[in-house]
Amino acid sequence: PAIWLSGITMSDPTRDSVQGGPAGVSRAALAAVVVFAIVFPTLTTWVYFIALAGAAPALQQVAYGLGKSVQFVLPVVWVACFERQRLSFPAARRAGLPAGLFFGLTVFAGALLAYHLWLKPAGYLAPAAETVRGKIAAFEIDSLWEYAAMGVFYSVVHAFLEEYYWRWFVFAELRRLMPVVAAIAVSAVGFTLHHILVLSFYFGWFSVATWFFTLSVAVGGAFWAWLYHRSGSLYGPWLSHLLIDAAIFAVGYDLVCGWLVT
Repeated sequence: PAIWLSGITMSDPTRDSVQGGPAGVSRAALAAVVVFAIVFPTLTTWVYFIALAGAAPALQQVAYGLGKSVQFVLPVVWVACFERQRLSFPAARRAGLPAGLFFGLTVFAGALLAYHLWLKPAGYLAPAAETVRGKIAAFEIDSLWEYAAMGVFYSVVHAFLEEYYWRWFVFAELRRLMPVVAAIAVSAVGFTLHHILVLSFYFGWFSVATWFFTLSVAVGGAFWAWLYHRSGSLYGPWLSHLLIDAAIFAVGYDLVCGWLVT
C-alpha cells in the first residue's frame, strides 16, 4: 500500500467540494462503496484480532496483512479507476498544522497524566497487561527495540494510512452524500467501531476504560474530519494522530516493559 500511496494527493479541493456522485459514478454505487469502507475495517479487526486470537502467530500476521492491504488499496482503486481522478503528490501545506499540533500535544499530555494519576493507580488497566503482552507476542515482538520499531511504524506510517483512509477517502466521499456535520459524525462513528473491538478485547465490554477510550476515539475522529474539512490537508490530522498514537505506545510500554528484553 505504501507504494500505491506515494502518488496520492493529500488535498484535492475540486474533488472534495462537490456534493453528489462524481461523473460516471451513481449515487447508489458511491453509497455502497462508502458503506463497505466503513464496515470492512471492523470485520477485518474481528478476524485477525478476535477470531484468530488463539491461532498461530503466522496466521494472525497473514490475516492482518491481507486485511490492511485490501483496506488501504481500496481508496486508490476506487478514486483512480471508478471516479477517474488524477492522483498526484501535492506541495507541502501548513494549513491545519497548528491546530493539529495543539490538539495532539494536549491529548498526549492528558493521556499520560490520566494514566499515571488515575488509570494506573486505580488499577483500571492492570487486567489488560497480560492480554497486551499476548498480542505483542503474537507478532513475535519480545525486545525493547522491536517494540520501539512497532511504535514508530504505527505512530508514523499507520497513522498516515488511517488518516488517508478515514478522512481523505471515507469522510470526503460521505460529504458527497450528506451535509458536512453528518459526514463528520458518520465518519467518526465508523472510525470508532473497530477500536471498540480492540478495547473490549483488552479491558472487557463493561470496563470504564473501554468506554472512556471509545469516547476519546470518537472525539478524535470527529476533530480530524473537521480539521481536514477546514484545512483541505491531511498534514494537520496526521501530526495530531501521530502524537496520540505515540502516547498510547508510551502507556503500553509501561504495561509490558517487564516482559521486554532490553
